[in-house]
Amino acid sequence: PHAGPVESKNEAAMSELVPEPRQKPVVPMKPMGINASLLGYIGIDTIIEQMRKKTMKTGFDFNIMVVGQSGLGKSTLVNTLFKSQVSRKSSGWNREEKIPKTVEIKAIGHVIEEGGVKMKLTVIDTPGFGDQINNENCWEPIEKYINEQYEKFLKEEVNIARKKRIPDTRVHCCLYFISPTGHSLRPLDLEFMKHLSKVVNIIPVIAKADTMTLEEKTEFKQRVRKELEVNGIEFYPQKEFDEDLEDKTENDKIRQESMPFAVVGSDKEYQVNGKRVLGRKTPWGIIEVENLNHCEFALLRDFVIRTHLQDLKEVTHNIHYETYRAKRLNGNGGLPPMTVETEENHESNL
Repeated sequence: PHAGPVESKNEAAMSELVPEPRQKPVVPMKPMGINASLLGYIGIDTIIEQMRKKTMKTGFDFNIMVVGQSGLGKSTLVNTLFKSQVSRKSSGWNREEKIPKTVEIKAIGHVIEEGGVKMKLTVIDTPGFGDQINNENCWEPIEKYINEQYEKFLKEEVNIARKKRIPDTRVHCCLYFISPTGHSLRPLDLEFMKHLSKVVNIIPVIAKADTMTLEEKTEFKQRVRKELEVNGIEFYPQKEFDEDLEDKTENDKIRQESMPFAVVGSDKEYQVNGKRVLGRKTPWGIIEVENLNHCEFALLRDFVIRTHLQDLKEVTHNIHYETYRAKRLNGNGGLPPMTVETEENHESNL
């Protein structure tokens, strides 16, 4: 006697389920078939212009750190990158200054404007790094500084009444200067990059590349790449953060050919064939900094500023800072647990 209603119930349930699969493929097809010219212009593409206007108003931060022994032309290179006097040398540094006994951290901020875009650039210099007889653990103050900036950002972020725009002092990029020995990396280089590649975007740079012949330069670059690979050191752009095939192709080329960039920096101008160029004067001619036949400075500049600047900021925020933040909140290092929930909702839009 009960069979009838059960069957009809099952049938009803079945009939409810049956139309589902039929309708599903139709749903995404509709918007795809929309004829925009039929409906007229919607204006979705203006979102890009809206974002541009907002960014132009607020400007943005970019914090670049330079690390390497003194005399490798760090200050000069940064000045050349941003075509203005932005390093400590140009701000009252004098020749008599003694080599610091320990690694110091000096941050100098500037506002650079170009084409209506304002950038608050901070150059973080690390005088004293690698200059002592015993350079053991001289990377520690640098790691401490990088983590302090993450901590500062985290503290601002977990405030109940937090600022709409948190000041960003996190290090987005660390240019690591390798001595142009032509041999191999020093234990100090490997030690530094091993420890810090986990917390910051490291871009290895061979300094003063004009001291090597083209053959020596090519060979040295290959050797450095091999040593980094053997030691499991990931420099920026890290393989695992390539978002799609286009990214992978572009970044593979950088990883396998350009890195480490062999550069020559100069903030002096010379006249070459009636054109003013940045260069270094040598007894056998002028090395033009932006001439790719002479050095890879233009590649480095395009990479850091023109193609990957936003990505450097994003990897810093989404990977390095997130890792630090998760560690801190998991260990609950003095932060109230309630902040964990509130933070989950805050995937930052910076």
